[in-house]
Parts: sequence; structure tokens; C-alpha cells
Amino acid sequence: MYRIGKEEAEEVTKVLASKNMFKINDVNRECERFEEELREKFSVSHSIFVTSGFGALTSALTAIGAGPGDEIIIPAYTYIATAMAVVACGAIPVICDIDETYTIDVKKAEEKITERTKAIIPVHLQGFPCNMDAVLALAAKHNLLVVEDACQADGGSYKGRRLGTIGIAGAMSFNHFKIISAGEGGALLTNDDKIFARSLIYQDACAIAFFGNQLDGIDEPQFCGSEFRANEVSAAILRMQLRRLDGILSDLRKNKAKLTAILSKDYKIGKSNDIEGDCGTILPLVFDDEESAREFAAAFENEAFLPIDTGKHIYNNWTAIMEKRGAFNPLMDPFKHPKNIDYVPDYKNEVYPVTLSLLAKSVFIPINPDWTDEDIENIVDGFRKRAANK
Repeated sequence: MYRIGKEEAEEVTKVLASKNMFKINDVNRECERFEEELREKFSVSHSIFVTSGFGALTSALTAIGAGPGDEIIIPAYTYIATAMAVVACGAIPVICDIDETYTIDVKKAEEKITERTKAIIPVHLQGFPCNMDAVLALAAKHNLLVVEDACQADGGSYKGRRLGTIGIAGAMSFNHFKIISAGEGGALLTNDDKIFARSLIYQDACAIAFFGNQLDGIDEPQFCGSEFRANEVSAAILRMQLRRLDGILSDLRKNKAKLTAILSKDYKIGKSNDIEGDCGTILPLVFDDEESAREFAAAFENEAFLPIDTGKHIYNNWTAIMEKRGAFNPLMDPFKHPKNIDYVPDYKNEVYPVTLSLLAKSVFIPINPDWTDEDIENIVDGFRKRAANK
């Protein structure tokens, strides 16, 4: 979370005073209004406010019919929730190397396609846009579906189109560590009526038919789903956060550009598929080796880090996936399902060299949208002084 203030507090107070915190009500209707404002902001036909990015992604994958016998390609550099959403649907995650933009390598992804491949999930991790032209071309060539994971890229874009709106469906996250936040939360975006209907049923199968008119115009049959139902307090916060989004992105991008202009004189900047659409949350620097990267990061102290150190964002740290434990009950485990068992990858022995090498020799500098020009100069001056003393 970057910015929050009295506006969020005032809206929450209104909800509490109304004593109506349930999603469906005739008072504040915060969830309903937030979904409307999401649709307008992102220029999509449908939006569903849910409890997490994982909930949004799982709902979308369920809606495309992903299940046993299916494979879904994901990048080796993404939070474990991407892989777990695939497993939650009964399908098998197929891991693919990234390229120098820190996003999925589409050429390598094509090598992973089999007759069982159903979809590809481009992940706009750290706000870095994927090469969506290449992703869509690959999907069209092989008749695959594209479900975007834009959970770390709220409001970002690729060639003028908001991330999460380019594939058949997209997932957003409003976790505490995201660009806008209510502590937790997520959203599913889509222009496809059937994907919307199925996702709507799945994300709140416990209450969708019992509260309000949520199923008006829905002709998809009801089925047993999950319960990712959001609430009015979170929606009230996020309605205000959504109003801040473009200002936050503008300031992130501005400060990233300023810091880039200074550091690019001496350091190699990581490549981008669309620097204008990049969220601006991270400035990536690329070094010749890990030793040089660590020396630089140490000089920056807490102002920089190596992405190789970020644990569950890297495939070989996805313990449950690496050990092929997809469910507590083995009869519910997709890794043991008869339709999958002969095709489960040998994850522990798979190596994605570009991912590991690039993340080990890169340094990520988190950008603060509230930095002043003086703050940026102080950061750089502080680094130069520390570096000179080494």
C-alpha cells in the first residue's frame, strides 16, 4: 500500500454506522459500486470483487473449464499462488523460463505446448508488462486461452490496454503489498459473458442464489464452488483507493524515470516490454554476476534487493509444487489423478537457467511515489558515498 487517508476512514465509518457489512444490501452497496467503478476504470464488461488475487485466478481458471487432463503454462518467476490456482482446479502447472524482461519467455512457452495444454498465464510480476502481442499470437496459433495474472500490476498497461483486460480473463490483487489495497482483496475482469457467469457462481456458490438478484440474466447451471465473497468494509476502502490509482501510478513512473536517468549512466537497466505501461514499482538493474549485484545491493542497504532472494516467487521454492502435494487428501490431488499422473513434470529436476541467472544478477530498487527530487538525490548520494568507502 502506498497511500491511504481520511477518505478511506470516512467511507468505512459510513459502512459501520449503517450496520450493513454484507456484500448484498440496499444501503451503501459498496461492493456493487466498486465493481461498477472497476468496469469503468478498466473498460471491461464484467468485474467481480473477491477476497484475493488467488480467488480471482482460481475462479477464472475454473470458468474456462480447466481440470484433470489439462496443462497450463506459467512462468518460473511468479508468486506460488499462480501455480496453486492451477492445482486448485485439478490441472497441472507447466513451468516455463522467463526472458530478460522478467516475464514469461513466449518462445520457450511454445516448446512446452502439448495436446493437453489448455491455457497460458502471463504474469505481470512487479508491475512489468508481459509481451502480450506475442502471448496472444501464441495462443491463437495453438488454440489456447489466456488468463492474465495482473495481481502485482494494478492499473498497469500494455500498448494502452490495462493489464488484466487483454486475455479472456484477468486477476487483480489488493493485498497489503499491492499498488492499491484494503489489506486483502482481489478482482476478476472479463469481457466474456460465460466466463463471468461461471466465475460468479464459483466464487460464491454458498450465497449466489440466495441473496439479491445476482443470478438475473445468468443461464449457466449452478454448481458447487467456493466462497471468495468480499465485504462492504473492504469495498469502501478500495473505492477510495481506486480513485488514487492513476495518481499513484503517475508518481511511481515519474520517480522511476528520474532514478533511471541517473543510474543508467553507470548501470544496465533491465529491459521492458512497455516502459510506458510499466507500473513503475521497481527499477531493475542488471549486473555481470551475482557477486557484483550483491555488492551493489549491500551499498544500498534496505533500499534494494536481489529478486533471487524472494522465496516463494521463484519456482524452486514452491515447496508443495516441487514435492507434488496438490491436496491433503490424495484422492483430491491432481498430481495423482489418473488423467494427469503420466504427465506430471519432474519439477525437482527441472532447471530454468535464465530465471535463476537473471534473478541472481539483478538488483531491484523499490520506487516510492512520494519521493521528492531531493529524496532521489539523497538516495543516489548515499549509495555513492557507501560505494566509495568499500
